[in-house]
Amino acid sequence: MTNKILEIEKLTVSFDGFKALNDLNFSMDAGELRVIIGPNGAGKTTFLDVITGKVQPTKGRVLFKGKNLKKIPEHKITRMGIGRKFQTPRVYLNLTVRENLDLVANQNKNVFPTLFGRPSSTEKRTVSGLIETIGLDAKANLQADLLSHGEKQRLEIGMLVAQSPDLLLVDEPAAGLTDEETENVGALLLSLAESHSIIAIEHDMEFVRQIAKDKVTVLHQGSVLCEGKMDEVQNDPRVIEVYLGEPLDK
Repeated sequence: MTNKILEIEKLTVSFDGFKALNDLNFSMDAGELRVIIGPNGAGKTTFLDVITGKVQPTKGRVLFKGKNLKKIPEHKITRMGIGRKFQTPRVYLNLTVRENLDLVANQNKNVFPTLFGRPSSTEKRTVSGLIETIGLDAKANLQADLLSHGEKQRLEIGMLVAQSPDLLLVDEPAAGLTDEETENVGALLLSLAESHSIIAIEHDMEFVRQIAKDKVTVLHQGSVLCEGKMDEVQNDPRVIEVYLGEPLDK
């Protein structure tokens, strides 16, 4: 039997009669890196909002590791093992890279013990490992406001991983990045996919090709239009029509 980490069944979300999600069905296996694409207004952000509890479904249900998430508060869903990274990096600019990670990794989840106490040896190992994983070894003691946009993206992904989620939701991680930064973030996600389940929403098709080793899901008008390998998806006539004839290699 396949181990499904996320199952979404006949999900509908209506806002004043407008269906942001419309009878959507979706599932993914544990350990999978799933990329979701779709034109503006396809329902991608609402999709993440429902999974994290920010928005409640009008109909249907979301199952995380078999548990229905309906009416569970956002903070409890986070504790259940779902972490979300938004489009704009949310890091503490006046803290160093290490302090940002210390703050999240500290089991007390309290600012003062983190900043003024001494992290345990386990926490030190965790933070040091994360700094190496996100490729910021040389900038560990640099304040976050001095990092490039791409480095801030990697730092926030590291902060997300520090919360030990089973499922990472990453919203447009390549937005605003240079080619080199995009490649670095892609390599980081591929590395994390070896030990995490990841949903990545993205518009940059070069980036999608870099990380889409598994299935790609295309959303359109709140429903799943098609799914498959990247080569299959980009040549699907329905996808080409949805993107108004725009080539997916841009």
